[in-house]
Amino acid sequence: MVAARNINRSKPGASWQAFVGLLLASAIFGGWLAIHLFAMFVFELSWSTLPLAVAIALLQCWLSVGLFIVSHDAMHGSLVPGGGRINGVIGGALLFLYAGFGWRKMRDAHFAHHKSPGSADDPDFSADHPTRFWPWYATFLKRYFGWQSALFVSSVVIIYWLVLNVPVEKIVLLYGAPAIASSIQLFYFGTFRPHRHGEDSFVDRHNARSDTFGSLASLASCFHFGYHHEHHLAPHVPWWGLPAERRKSSQTELPK
Repeated sequence: MVAARNINRSKPGASWQAFVGLLLASAIFGGWLAIHLFAMFVFELSWSTLPLAVAIALLQCWLSVGLFIVSHDAMHGSLVPGGGRINGVIGGALLFLYAGFGWRKMRDAHFAHHKSPGSADDPDFSADHPTRFWPWYATFLKRYFGWQSALFVSSVVIIYWLVLNVPVEKIVLLYGAPAIASSIQLFYFGTFRPHRHGEDSFVDRHNARSDTFGSLASLASCFHFGYHHEHHLAPHVPWWGLPAERRKSSQTELPK
């Protein structure tokens, strides 16, 4: 299998990688949960607080992207190297929290993506629309947003609205909108930009390219997932280690 599921715990630096990965994962999850609870049950939405609401929604969108990226590291075993089931437990919990996604289905699809990236056998790729964002995104949603996700999201909305009396406009603006926006953000920076077909050809069989953003812009865009060619070359490297991989690859690139 192209994408490594786990890394030997005895590998030098594995303990440090696990420590940093879990620390950052806790910060992302903790921030997401705190803002979500504040937005739903404390924050008062009004015309005067609308600018703050928009800021909250944007931050929550970014943290939602982070939840998915952490679960992605768990798929590769790079969250806790050699951690075995702990990667599945954390990754599965975050995927379910993100949109009711099933761990096995998403993990298997992601490994299929790494096996045949940017091809008709790639579940993340649209062979019918390799250059068009919205048709490709629609195909992407149909493949991954199934009945389980619909049931999860609907249940959350119904409980918040009809049981806990959260105003529906708060649910839409501060829960629904960030979730939808995060899926677009993940797709655009993590799938469409790296794997879209264009005038420039791909350098190898990974059919992936990397953004040239600086580290801060890369973090803001998609937790460094835009350094996508580096990720395909070294899937064992966690998201926070991709900038270093990008610098190494840039130093070894031959002059044109």
